[in-house]
Amino acid sequence: MRVLLDTTYARRGPSGTGVYLEQLVRALRAEGVEVVEAANRRRPAPARGGIGSVRNLALDAWWTQAELPRLATKARADVLHHPLPALAARAPCPQVVTLHDLAFERLPDHFAPAFRRWASRSHRRAARGAAAVVCVSQTTRLDAMARWGLDRARIVVAPHGPGQQLAVGAVRAEHFLYIGDDEPRKNLGLLLDAYTSYRHEAGPLALGLVLAGRARSDRDGVRCEPRPDVAELLAGAAALVHPALYEGFGLTALEAMSAGVPVIGARSPGLAETCGDAALYVAPYGGEGPLAHALLSVATQPALRAELARRGRRRAAEFSWQASARAHVAAYELARGRASARRR
Repeated sequence: MRVLLDTTYARRGPSGTGVYLEQLVRALRAEGVEVVEAANRRRPAPARGGIGSVRNLALDAWWTQAELPRLATKARADVLHHPLPALAARAPCPQVVTLHDLAFERLPDHFAPAFRRWASRSHRRAARGAAAVVCVSQTTRLDAMARWGLDRARIVVAPHGPGQQLAVGAVRAEHFLYIGDDEPRKNLGLLLDAYTSYRHEAGPLALGLVLAGRARSDRDGVRCEPRPDVAELLAGAAALVHPALYEGFGLTALEAMSAGVPVIGARSPGLAETCGDAALYVAPYGGEGPLAHALLSVATQPALRAELARRGRRRAAEFSWQASARAHVAAYELARGRASARRR
């Protein structure tokens, strides 16, 4: 089977989607799939509004509607896979899209209105028009069925493997770690307020908080690492703290669990589906008190950290990129079968 895979998004800097693409390509090839990578090298980074966003949308439209069909024809692809929801009107082969989450539908107030309207319209249209849809979790599948009316028969659930392949040494309890940006649904404000309360309670023995990625804060005890060495930061982490209000899949949490790092997370369906009983959960709403208490408990109880690490490794072992690739192959075969049936 030959699959044309749009890898444009992997060029925009570190992201969960970039990790997904890198790992998926490797795993698909190990399964015997001939993957043809196609990337729009003219596509700049997200402009975050204004004329830059209009320019990017025009480039995306040209790439999806003109270049990808041309490249699929040239490659004689059996399937065209869009790793984010998109749909070419004149593709020469069946199309598959990946749905990571429907956060803009579940938490509309946390997104710019223009983006929310565009994503809801364009992503829904792509998911409804694709021959098959890959959902990264049961959470996303249920959201897509309930909110967009997708047919269960067209959906294949393909959970991720445990993130990047990181060489993490012996884990030390030197700091708490947050990985990500400060977009509203990530709930960073709750973590910062909880960390301030924790520092007040713990006094001079308080652990620091490291923000790895694009998030910023100048609060006492907080260190920002815009270009993080993730493996080294995980090795020093008493816990990864994941306060997001909504996730389709907890890729960062799975990465931490695989490394033996405890996870403290806000209870949401996608994160709970990923972590099972391996995380220490707190309520995502209702104030910083429960999260501050969780930070103090993990910082001061080595036995609790050891138990969370043990559960995390066990849970992470249930996920693999090989299993994800096999599920993707099932989606590609489903798409080809549906296209063949339509031709008959």
